[in-house]
Amino acid sequence: MDWLNYHHLFYFWSVAREGGIAAASRKLHVGRPAISMQLKSLEGALGAPLFERRGPQLELTDTGRLVLGYAEDIFQTGRELVDAVRGRPTGRPLRLRVGIADVMAKTVTSKLLLPALSLGDGVFLECREAPPTRLLAELAIHELDLVLSDAPLPPGLDVRAYSHLMGESSASLFAVPALAERLREDFPASLEGAPFLMPAESSVVRGAIEQWLDERELRPAVAGEFEDSALMKAFGQAGVGVFPAPTVVRATVEAQYGVQALGELDEVRERFYAISPERKIEHPAVAHLVEQARRDLFVDPA
Repeated sequence: MDWLNYHHLFYFWSVAREGGIAAASRKLHVGRPAISMQLKSLEGALGAPLFERRGPQLELTDTGRLVLGYAEDIFQTGRELVDAVRGRPTGRPLRLRVGIADVMAKTVTSKLLLPALSLGDGVFLECREAPPTRLLAELAIHELDLVLSDAPLPPGLDVRAYSHLMGESSASLFAVPALAERLREDFPASLEGAPFLMPAESSVVRGAIEQWLDERELRPAVAGEFEDSALMKAFGQAGVGVFPAPTVVRATVEAQYGVQALGELDEVRERFYAISPERKIEHPAVAHLVEQARRDLFVDPA
């Protein structure tokens, strides 16, 4: 059996947290050569480099990031052990690390994640937003417990993960009240030449909206496109143009941005997926939020 030297791991953890060997040396009052030797011993035991030098800076390798995640958990558990033995409350929450595809609507994302915070033992929620490919790479090396996306796992991608459909919604168009009232009367023909804000081409819903417009031979005046759905809504709130959002969060969008729905695009469907490392979801917070989404936010897709 291979045994891990936790003394070596502690020095690695300190260097990663402090941002370098020099800073860790000052923090721990240990000479730099001694710390460097401990790092080399740990890398030798693990059989992979943990840092790579970029100019004057040390940066974690993929293996280093993986090891750091485990080290954080190990030393947090150690602190909680001391607290428990001494009769102090540990206050240990369940950690949920979620990657959010940058094209996901924030209004939907918050509704998907909020139920996880209601678990009895408490949940510490850690959210990261990035392109789906980067998030799936982090999921593959166990830096994330879950990826929320508007698309399932791409075919042919060499990542062991599974897509769980939480639900789907039609899209609706929103605008400030004066613009919505003007366009609502002859909708959808009124969209011809109307100011329009589009999601980025990287989003699944963008193609569906364009197809919907093409089928009706409508050409709105596109004023901009946005990867960040919240930024798109902010421009819509300022009266720049009409913007789409999932119908399932219509009331939230209207209240939060002071806009009104002017019409629904029944044929434009937005789907929302939880992508996890296992076919049967084991993480209790992930299982809970998927169940709640299917039961309360969407019609059960099963």
